[in-house]
Amino acid sequence: MNTSQCFHCGNEVVKKEEILFDDRSFCCNGCKTVYEIFSQNDLSCYYDFQANPGATPQDIKGKYDFLANENIVDKLLEFKENSTHIVSLYIPHIHCSSCIWILENLQKLQAGISTSQVNFPEKKVRITYNPEKTSLQEIVEMLCSIGYEPYISLENYDEGKKKVDRSLIYKIGVAFFCFGNIMLLSFPEYFEVNEFWIDQYKDFFRWLIFLLSLPAFIYSASGYYVAAWKSIKQGMLNIEIPIALGIVVMFVRSTVDIVFNYGQGFFDSMCGLIFFMLLGKLFQQKTYDFLSFERDYKSYFPIAITKILPGGKEVAVQVYDIEKGDRLLIRNQELIPVDGILISDSASIDYSFVTGEAVPIEKKSGDKIFAGGKQLGKVIEMEVMFSVSQSYLTQLWSNDVFQKKVEQKHKSITDQISHYFTPALLLLAIISFTYWVFIDVTTAFNVFTAILIVACPCALALTAPFTLGNVLRIMGNRKLYLKNAIVVEQLAKVDTIVFDKTGTITTHKKSAIVQEGIFEESDLVLLKNALRGSNHPLSRRLYDYLPEFPVAAVTHFEETTGKGIQAIVNGKTIKVGSASFVGDAEENQLKQTNVYVSIDGIYTGKFIFDNQYRDGLEELFSQLSKKYEVKVLSGDNEGEKEVLEQLLPKNTELVFNQKPEQKLAFIENLQKQGKNVLMIGDGLNDAGALAQSNVGISISENVNVFSPACDGILDASQFKRIDFFLRYSKNAMITIYMSFCLSLLYNIVGLSFAVSGNLLPIVAAIIMPLSTITIVSFVTIMSNYFARK
Repeated sequence: MNTSQCFHCGNEVVKKEEILFDDRSFCCNGCKTVYEIFSQNDLSCYYDFQANPGATPQDIKGKYDFLANENIVDKLLEFKENSTHIVSLYIPHIHCSSCIWILENLQKLQAGISTSQVNFPEKKVRITYNPEKTSLQEIVEMLCSIGYEPYISLENYDEGKKKVDRSLIYKIGVAFFCFGNIMLLSFPEYFEVNEFWIDQYKDFFRWLIFLLSLPAFIYSASGYYVAAWKSIKQGMLNIEIPIALGIVVMFVRSTVDIVFNYGQGFFDSMCGLIFFMLLGKLFQQKTYDFLSFERDYKSYFPIAITKILPGGKEVAVQVYDIEKGDRLLIRNQELIPVDGILISDSASIDYSFVTGEAVPIEKKSGDKIFAGGKQLGKVIEMEVMFSVSQSYLTQLWSNDVFQKKVEQKHKSITDQISHYFTPALLLLAIISFTYWVFIDVTTAFNVFTAILIVACPCALALTAPFTLGNVLRIMGNRKLYLKNAIVVEQLAKVDTIVFDKTGTITTHKKSAIVQEGIFEESDLVLLKNALRGSNHPLSRRLYDYLPEFPVAAVTHFEETTGKGIQAIVNGKTIKVGSASFVGDAEENQLKQTNVYVSIDGIYTGKFIFDNQYRDGLEELFSQLSKKYEVKVLSGDNEGEKEVLEQLLPKNTELVFNQKPEQKLAFIENLQKQGKNVLMIGDGLNDAGALAQSNVGISISENVNVFSPACDGILDASQFKRIDFFLRYSKNAMITIYMSFCLSLLYNIVGLSFAVSGNLLPIVAAIIMPLSTITIVSFVTIMSNYFARK
């Protein structure tokens, strides 16, 4: 029967049922329609990534009508706000690069979809869409029409997606069974025992060994054949090709030995090879699971959120201690850590963390507010609906909207080596086989197979991610929480460090405050309640300094970055901030750090701050100035210039009276000079500078006010250890290069033994996972050693 292959899904097409369109063959109208859709929407390069990547679309008439029910849709959505809905769908059919490409271009197929991001390991696509232009039902039906039907289960939505894939374990089990039994049956021939019954049934045992080898050869090693075939079809050479080739060569050679009675062949070595390679694969898989960069939210967000107790007392609690029904207080610029119901009259929420759009959304009492929003304006109260989602906050921080595009040098090194490794390996194997075949055929096959196996670059590929993953873990334990592994490399390149002053090198934990002016108790009540909503370091310091007063009604609250606060409390307008912001106040000639206050336009007085610098400041700057250019930026006046000049090294540049936009321009100017800049700020007035810098670190006692632009969060108690973190980053890169050299050295030594015929394939198979263990052990020991130095 004449058959051909469907251009879309790759299924065989019987000539009688073949559908021809655009000079291409299709198995059904569904596949032809998908091809037409892609062609009409300029997405036909979908087929350039891989031949026949699609699946046959399913008939789903009426299957997803339940998605017309808003209550059901609400349970599936992870974010729902006006014109922005976000849903994550599990799509089992995601399997290759073309799947990723088409699913990240859904906006071209369906009006109303703004973005779609694929999580390949979890087979999920996260879709952001406008409910006014399309619906979840239409999106799901469109996905089904192009062969990517999502899995949706309302009763067991989470559990249904998390099926454990045990196929590798089964393959290892089968390979071990075959390997063990073949070894047992091969013992008589190993020891060349001459005994009547052994000689009489030798052929029977050999064919039994052949049969036992088939499950390992066909099933256990199937992953290598599939990967090698896909690689060849795509015109690429990956490491699976020499491994698959080595297994096939050993099987064919061993079968020939048995058929022509040359011996028992190498079935024991072949099954042992498959077993040890799969064992190495399992080890590598477990290693990557351990290194999953979507780590526990407790590591990233040790948020001290304010919880209101039944008596009205405010206490700071860790974010993961929040439970359903708790009442939380959210200040200006604070991150909302959980979904909840707004209790206050109104709120203005910035959801740029979630959507990338910074236009605030107005909320009224009783409305639902979502985790990841930032409160803008007056302090609000909310009731918790759910406890913190384990990976949701981490996912928000890692949103592509806030990613800095940086070169991953260690990745390119691995890629370049792997790119040339396979063709060079195949060439060496062929040359060595050709040489040995004229000397000894058995040795020639052993050499060919051993070369293909021993020179596996798995350890090479594992070096960078494992080293950086371990470094991230260690830094997290030392209370520096980095966004991803790339930041470690960027830290190693830093040559210039810029510090913000207020809230960064100064602390509000210890300070002396002097009151100047006459403040009635009623004035202090207004001031305390106005400051309650602010997260600026000086505001928090003054708020903690003032005595406790009853909570008053704040009907208006506005905080101007770098200037101050304007609020209406109990019907009176109060301004708190700089002299120019307050109005009638005169700038202090002594140029101290001051906060001025006016009530209903009348200047009332000021509070003078005696700044307390963080412990270890002098020693830290002394260490840093030896290796880096160190600069201090401040939005304050020059009141403490003389004090800082005495505290800090002489080569430290001090720049005062800097507005947020001027700080950003300062960083940009340094970068134009070729500097790699680390900006360390408090995450409030410094958001622009943190985003502009090569690496932005936010220092905070209260981590829930950091900017999404920052690359890391440093607990304020670890301020004096900044020099350690920088040195550790450089040592991490040294560890990577050292382990690269170790891996290459292992390959050179292994290949020299293999080429000379002194390395059996089974020994090569055992050495391969051992090399991975060696590399992983080396980078773990080195990174832990540098951490203790």
